[in-house]
Amino acid sequence: MTTHLKDLMRHAPQYTVTTKKPMKKLITSLLVGSLALTASCKDFLDVNTNPNSPQSVSANLYLSPMLHWWVSSPQWDGRFIGRYTQQWMLVGSSPSTWDRMGYDPGSDNGGQQWRDVYWTFGQNLVDMITKAEAEERWDVLGVGYLLKGWGWMVLTDLHGEIIVKEAIDQNKFYFNYDTQEYAYSEVLRLLDKAIENLKRTDGAVNAAYLGKSDKIYNGDRTKWLKVAYGLKAIALNHFSNKAAYKPADVIANVDLSLANNADDALLQFPALVNDDRNFYGPTRGNLPSYRQTYFAVGLMDGTQFGGTVDPRIGRMLSASPDGVFRGLDPALGTYGALSTAQRPYNVWGYAASPASGSATKYIFDDKSRFPAITYAQLQFVKAEAAYKMGDKATALTAYKNGISAHIDFVNARNLDASSNVTQITTAEKNAFLADPNIVPATAAGLTLTNIMSQKYIAQWGWGHNEVWMDMRRYHYTDVDPASGRQVYPGFTPPTTTMYGDNAGKVVQRIRPRYNSEYVWNMDALKKIGADAADYHTKPLWITQP
Repeated sequence: MTTHLKDLMRHAPQYTVTTKKPMKKLITSLLVGSLALTASCKDFLDVNTNPNSPQSVSANLYLSPMLHWWVSSPQWDGRFIGRYTQQWMLVGSSPSTWDRMGYDPGSDNGGQQWRDVYWTFGQNLVDMITKAEAEERWDVLGVGYLLKGWGWMVLTDLHGEIIVKEAIDQNKFYFNYDTQEYAYSEVLRLLDKAIENLKRTDGAVNAAYLGKSDKIYNGDRTKWLKVAYGLKAIALNHFSNKAAYKPADVIANVDLSLANNADDALLQFPALVNDDRNFYGPTRGNLPSYRQTYFAVGLMDGTQFGGTVDPRIGRMLSASPDGVFRGLDPALGTYGALSTAQRPYNVWGYAASPASGSATKYIFDDKSRFPAITYAQLQFVKAEAAYKMGDKATALTAYKNGISAHIDFVNARNLDASSNVTQITTAEKNAFLADPNIVPATAAGLTLTNIMSQKYIAQWGWGHNEVWMDMRRYHYTDVDPASGRQVYPGFTPPTTTMYGDNAGKVVQRIRPRYNSEYVWNMDALKKIGADAADYHTKPLWITQP
């Protein structure tokens, strides 16, 4: 039997078999059946004779589906992570498990990126890297290393200990976990290899060849090189609580990364069939009962920043039928005492799922180009690093760049969409950037509260992995000494309705994917304590001193 079939078997659904046969006879029949399958396995699975399904393909042909999931997987998991970070909540008759900082037992909810890193990327990414290296296609190889480094980073950020050394070993059914410290060493090693290869112009480097399946940059190696530097900057900045943190290295990598919004990594959706539509678009209907929280609204409606209303609020968030912007309390899980006219609409601007083709806004349209990494996001990474280094002048410049770029990003995404909102005008933008409640008059007045709140806004609705990592690095409710306020002002964990297994502790990680780990790999999980009911509250290595 081929190792590919063993891979399929490991991920197959499990069923309970009931039989009245004597056990000895049952075992004998299973052995006979398995021998028969082994004898015929080659004929049954051998697809090499099918010209429409070749076993060997060009290195570049692996790329398109992986780029799709590079962008889309965080959307899938963002439905759940976004509730931990109170970007949005799920309206129901009571608070949901995720709004209570819990999880869904016996479910793969929150496990899409786990599945795609190990399965969709998995052997496909190994094959692409192997072929690209053999053919000296350094640009394809560089993108491969970039995706592999990104995969380990997001998985360890979400789950803590993960399987790295034994991953994609087709001779194993059970896999041991590695420490987060080791996972991060691999992230940085792989991103360095990505940078090394993406710098090369010799061999068979060819923009047209890469561009055949590169649906992000159309084969532009230099832009992928910028992304590699950007991901390295993000990874290095995650060490902010460690003695080894080097903010100057973070800044240096940001400066080599995306230069402006034109460099943003955006996936475009043709919107011709279901899977070619934005996962957050109305036709796919994945967010009908999601509503913005009072925390997210409070960062933009003037509540937290001296009464200054952010011009992006109406271009990103949804008003209530009476025209007022409101957010809900995740601890309630319902609209509470709000009247029908006061209940905020969903992300599309409707009370329920709108008809296909209805006007929407921002990143929530069928055709909205969706980001994986943006210039604005990286400017806030630079601002935080410079602030921590004591270079507040550099921090203030990067901070203003981040806000300005994100305002332009909002306008651009609303042009992508069948938008029902107006563009932010130059006058509105300039007035906002000149407001001392938002941008202090001098560098000395800049605070972490400013930087991290604006970064949260710039990542709202899409940068779920990074938002959650940011909030855990600041332990959700850390106070900024400079401002005397929380780094995330207005954020309140759902203490009164906290998930029972948490024992009053905030969530720190997502448990490993249920069907591939708790069904198949329990012994390995026990070694890292993942069989404990409160494992999801165990702090990550990267967020600790």
